[in-house]
Amino acid sequence: MTLPGRIFAFSTMCVGMFIALLDIQIVSASLKDIGGGLSAGTDETVWVQTAYLIAEIIVIPLSGWLAHVMTTRWLFSVSAIGFTLSSLLCGWAWNIQSMILFRAMQGFLGGSMIPLVFTTAFIFFSGKQRVFAAATVGGIASLAPTLGPTVGGWITDNYSWHWLFFINLLPGAFVAVAVPLMVRIDRPNLSLLRGADYPGMVLMAVSLGCLEYTMEEGPRWDWFSDGTITATAWISAVAGILFIWRSLAFARPIVDLRALKERNFALGCFFSFIAGLGIFATIYLTPLFLSQVRGYSALQIGLAIFSTGIFQILSIPVYSFFANRVDLRWLLMFGLACFAFSMWNFMPITHDWGARELLIPQAFRGMAQQFSVAPVVTLTLGSLAPERLKMASGLFNLMRNLGGAIGIAWCATLLNDRTNLHFFRLAEYLTKPNEGMNALLDTLSARFIGLGYDTSSAATAALQQLWSLTYREARTLTFGDTFMAIMICFMIATAMVPLMHKIGKPAAPSSAAH
Repeated sequence: MTLPGRIFAFSTMCVGMFIALLDIQIVSASLKDIGGGLSAGTDETVWVQTAYLIAEIIVIPLSGWLAHVMTTRWLFSVSAIGFTLSSLLCGWAWNIQSMILFRAMQGFLGGSMIPLVFTTAFIFFSGKQRVFAAATVGGIASLAPTLGPTVGGWITDNYSWHWLFFINLLPGAFVAVAVPLMVRIDRPNLSLLRGADYPGMVLMAVSLGCLEYTMEEGPRWDWFSDGTITATAWISAVAGILFIWRSLAFARPIVDLRALKERNFALGCFFSFIAGLGIFATIYLTPLFLSQVRGYSALQIGLAIFSTGIFQILSIPVYSFFANRVDLRWLLMFGLACFAFSMWNFMPITHDWGARELLIPQAFRGMAQQFSVAPVVTLTLGSLAPERLKMASGLFNLMRNLGGAIGIAWCATLLNDRTNLHFFRLAEYLTKPNEGMNALLDTLSARFIGLGYDTSSAATAALQQLWSLTYREARTLTFGDTFMAIMICFMIATAMVPLMHKIGKPAAPSSAAH
């Protein structure tokens, strides 16, 4: 295949990867609208996102084995067809139960597209072309989830929540048709169906599914005080241990855990985990702050956080320029340090922060996402032999999603615990000798009396207003604490980068790519 043909084929696969990743977060700013449209409560509506994440995290590590069985082009095409049809069904959902089912189908059928693009980048390209391809997939991996709330908020405000799913139909159909015509990089091996590690698949699915459920639902149900969360955590741990034993003992495991013997791959998975933690946790925290503290609508939230995506896009050519001239480990250190610096800029957050105050922290975060994800792709997968790429790519991408799930759960727990702590600390100063508080209560009481309240009702309303203000400030302080915790994680990761080996010049593309 000629170079223009490889570029077009790779770009087509990137479209599939983009829409699959975009749909992780495209509903996050619109869950209230979806719940209202389907007459569902908050506890039910949250499963619109959870079902997608559970299904996707199960199929990603399976993608390598499936690609060996079906070939890359047919697995990608089947994934695109399934993702497109399930997107159509999501838009047609008639109640919350059908929506949750179709979202799980969407996540499972579309999840395979993500690691296959990483693998194809290293098969199609070499040298400077490979660096640019890695920059592209790394950029998409962090940019698509970041843009999700913005795109989703805009669509919901201007059209309806149904179009969150209908927008996938045209690109999904194009990918499903174009990829089989252009991508021919391997041959099917149906013999792998005989003697495959089916018990390992079951153990992995149970472990990852229960882990994702525990991470998603744990903060809402106070973790191990809830019997279901305790049970799923234990099931995940036991199934996970058995899966690791099975994968190391079985001759042909579905996930190549032995690749972790390679220092670069093991460290790369760790950095992928940290990058996922930072990217998904901040995507979770910023809209939550703007919604709970500022009272922003879905569209206002999207516009306020849009600057992250803009600065990441602007960083792609800058990264590509330096990636061919500078040791990638230095670029990775720069990216991780920038992410830590971004979190440091988030820490002084106050209740009146909006798009203008968020601009600088988000500018550094957008640049950091490009410089912290793209070099990890090359440093991690570039050190492996071509025949190990498919099986290892699924594990590498799984770590990013696991980092996101654990990061969100960790931040939600911090928000719950630290909010209570800050509230009680602030309340200690709200006593009768506090002249400032007394003056505020008098002002609020007078305002409520002016609105027609009697003296007793006005005093009660003033106290309620004081409680709301105190809670708002406690919540805001907690967001600052959470950003500081993420900053510490990235500082530790930055210090670990020198442990990676410098990789040699990439080998030429596989002959199957021509």
